[in-house]
Amino acid sequence: MTSFLRAARRKLLTPSTSQTLLSVRGFHVKDEQSRDLLQSIGGYFLEGYGYAAESAKGRHAEVGLERVPPRFRGFAYEGAAMGFAMVDGFFGGHRLSQYLDGRAQDHIYMAYVGIGWAMARLPRLRWPRLDFDPLLRWLVLDGYGFHQAYFRTPRYIGERYREPRFPWPGDDPGGYAGRAIDQGIGRALWFVAGTDPAVVTTEIGRFPESRRADLFAGTGLAATYAGGAGEAELRELRRLAKPYRRELAQGSAFAAEAARRAGIDATHAELGTRVFCDATVAEAAKVVINTMPDAHAAATLGDPPAYEVWRRRIADEFVSCGRS
Repeated sequence: MTSFLRAARRKLLTPSTSQTLLSVRGFHVKDEQSRDLLQSIGGYFLEGYGYAAESAKGRHAEVGLERVPPRFRGFAYEGAAMGFAMVDGFFGGHRLSQYLDGRAQDHIYMAYVGIGWAMARLPRLRWPRLDFDPLLRWLVLDGYGFHQAYFRTPRYIGERYREPRFPWPGDDPGGYAGRAIDQGIGRALWFVAGTDPAVVTTEIGRFPESRRADLFAGTGLAATYAGGAGEAELRELRRLAKPYRRELAQGSAFAAEAARRAGIDATHAELGTRVFCDATVAEAAKVVINTMPDAHAAATLGDPPAYEVWRRRIADEFVSCGRS
């Protein structure tokens, strides 16, 4: 395919940046600073998507992605994963697997989330068929949940809609997919609420109690990784989420490990882990690494799956240390 045709493919497939505007989405605006941050995140996501949409091979997007400011590079890698999944889904090929084998490994958590965005837009027969990491594959559904809450907000948040038994992955004896999707909805709520603690906790309070723990975990991850709130606001979020502080800490620790692995500037993430985990990013990330199930456990079917066991271990670690 010529460079002209690849550029045309990028223009055809890449959503308009207007779709990231809070005014277009109808999201809450707390202040100009948080609005600009959230819209910048969306813009860099689409920039990464665009690099993927016009790349002939999976590794070709890396040059552009590595030029993205470190603060936003993970979101660009997330967007590129969605872009490659979309291009493969529509045109065939193995760009996504090539991409995941390259520098995307440093941003693998975000890349898996981006694949979930694509699954929300592709017909089921076009969903990626890869040898997903058995532990991290649930992040794909986290990404699916984020997409649905971000773009179908009235239904997924306003109506608190929950997917019936989700068809992916097939080996899900306990129906954990719905919980993984809720974790993504919780991340999206941080954006929908414009990083306002009062708004996000009010929205979560409208969901059934059985879903709130996963929603707060997602919110804790987004508040730490995306940022957008000062220390006083994060402490207010922690206060309002009192029954779910362990979940906030778990989500925040996941964000810390994603930042550590990517080697990005973690200044804003340090604030999140200090408030939610009473730890530095390095300390919180170490908890995530030390509690990670081994390869055998991750590959073994179970209810709950190893991913949920991992999340519980992380939360328990912070509770046992009196940190949440």
